[in-house]
Amino acid sequence: MSPTSPLRLCLAVLARCLAVCGLMLGVACASTPPVPAVDARAIIADARKIVTRDGVEELLKIPVGGTEQWISVRGRDRDNPILLMIHGGPASPELPTSWAFQGGWEDFFTVVQWDQRGSGKTYTANDPARIASTLSLDRITEDAAEVVQYLRSRYGKDKVFVLGHSWGSLVGLGLAHRHPELLFAYVGMGQVISGQENERVSYALTLAAAEAAHHTEALQELKALAPYPEADGSLPLQKIGIERKWSNAFGGLVHGRDGILHYLNLAELSPDYTAQDVAAMDLGSQLSLPRLLPDMARFDFLRVTDFGCPIILFAGRHDTTTPSQVAADWLQRVRAPGRQLVWFEHSAHMMMVEEPGRVLLHLVQDVLPLAARGPAQAQYSCWMSQNTAVRCDTGK
Repeated sequence: MSPTSPLRLCLAVLARCLAVCGLMLGVACASTPPVPAVDARAIIADARKIVTRDGVEELLKIPVGGTEQWISVRGRDRDNPILLMIHGGPASPELPTSWAFQGGWEDFFTVVQWDQRGSGKTYTANDPARIASTLSLDRITEDAAEVVQYLRSRYGKDKVFVLGHSWGSLVGLGLAHRHPELLFAYVGMGQVISGQENERVSYALTLAAAEAAHHTEALQELKALAPYPEADGSLPLQKIGIERKWSNAFGGLVHGRDGILHYLNLAELSPDYTAQDVAAMDLGSQLSLPRLLPDMARFDFLRVTDFGCPIILFAGRHDTTTPSQVAADWLQRVRAPGRQLVWFEHSAHMMMVEEPGRVLLHLVQDVLPLAARGPAQAQYSCWMSQNTAVRCDTGK
């Protein structure tokens, strides 16, 4: 092939074009600044920003029981009733995960998330060495009463709704019994009635699930726990850890899942939490669990059945963390201005993320009307009849 052949000329032109394009690409890459990392927290904060004229969006550090404690207050109309959610654990704050489930609530309630003594942002706001000796169910229940009084004063409310979840249901039920005059109603979610009875039933259900699955390892570890609870009624932390490991594995915490990491990871994206706050969640658990578990073991409301405010229970059909049937049986004996049991058929213990739409529906349909005044309140008041069927007074 001669040096001037058409093919050689074409190859030479192509080579020059590629060289020029490569040079231009290099210049472009060198002159274009790198794309900044996405700030997911900022995006979520902006997306959920309360922009209504009468809305409220506050993250506050307030004085409670000789400490500083954090609350989040969010709602699209400050005239709506307040709903205080008391988180589980102990020391498992739901403020950093609430961005994923409470948006709809904020249309109908002013929703308050509260990091309890020794938990989350409140852990970082105080000296843990000084807080440790004050950690008790009684003290946290009194803290809850102080938070309610603060909310009443700041937002000009006579009463509030309280929703207690899991460990928070011990606090919330105690608050409802001590101070019914402050509450429109109490809502229990994953309600604990008796620490020992709850653990006894949870263990039996988990053992049955292991037997049904023919899971040799689970059966060996669970049977080694017996007696559970201990003969003296105590609940050693190590034994609870093993029981919960298998309860969770068989879907007793989140139905259809073998764990809860998908939920806990939501805290990493919380607009309200710093990396230090997220780290404090584990530190708060380490501080709180050994000090509060004895109170949980002693907690017993089986014979406490008289209440001065309505009691509503949200119960997960598949919950073996706080077995729902214990609470359902107890509710039948409760005497209160109103009582209602709502079953969540596709949930275990975390129905606010397992069935978020139905939780919102029942908050609006069954809870919200109890804030009405006079005849309107009677129109919507609901209670359980002796045969467990839900009855509602139509006011007619």
